[in-house]
Amino acid sequence: MEPIFRIDSATAGHLQKFFEDGYVAFPDIFTDAARIGFIDEILHLPVVRNFFRKSDEELSELGKPYRLSVKPWNDKGPWADGLFDAPLVRSLLRKIIGQSYHFCHSSLAVSCPGATGIRFHQDHHHWFQHSPINLDQRDRWYVQMLHYPNGFNKGDGSLSVIAGSQKASPLDFPAERIACGDFGVFRRVDLELPPGSMVVLNARVLHGVSPKPKDSEQDSRLFSNYIFKESGPPHLNTQEVPGHWVIQASEHRKNIFDRLPYT
Repeated sequence: MEPIFRIDSATAGHLQKFFEDGYVAFPDIFTDAARIGFIDEILHLPVVRNFFRKSDEELSELGKPYRLSVKPWNDKGPWADGLFDAPLVRSLLRKIIGQSYHFCHSSLAVSCPGATGIRFHQDHHHWFQHSPINLDQRDRWYVQMLHYPNGFNKGDGSLSVIAGSQKASPLDFPAERIACGDFGVFRRVDLELPPGSMVVLNARVLHGVSPKPKDSEQDSRLFSNYIFKESGPPHLNTQEVPGHWVIQASEHRKNIFDRLPYT
């Protein structure tokens, strides 16, 4: 199997960008073989094939209209499986979190023209709960790896980030303030990425997704999200690890899978 990514290690520039802005984008980082193979895997999943068979009326009546959301996403092919621990993934996580980290969960989404946007939010779930454990874990690492195998144009199901907002307390940005577009000293960045791109995101940074217009020239936007956390108690979405993932797993995978799910 060919490499997934064009590089194996994060550079000092990548890390500086991540720590300063709360995210770093890797445009066209998938190798051609990985990009093509990953797209093919996603499009041949039964849940995705069933989604594409739906009529426009059926798509409009979904809980999330015109969008398929799968969480946790456990039905992975070889390319998706490789995203747990590709050399670049391990390099980034070691340099951001350190040697001790766990896999939290992964998700898959397919958005068709007509899909609504996602408001600005942050995903560090310990900030949404107030037990002593949650309070203790609020400043620990929670890192998202966002994959866009067929890319996106600005304003067309595209990702926007409030650069640097991970430096503020999420409590400083209640929903009312976010709804007004008041991000204080932090700047909004609207991304546009070619096929085969990845964004690594500090879960505390505010981010959102634009609507996908009905007249979009892209039939669907494919997206997967792999989340890793600093070792410790589970987050709100820390999933149960399927038994078949552990069978014949490497020692590294056994370590990152060795944690309790959220109950």
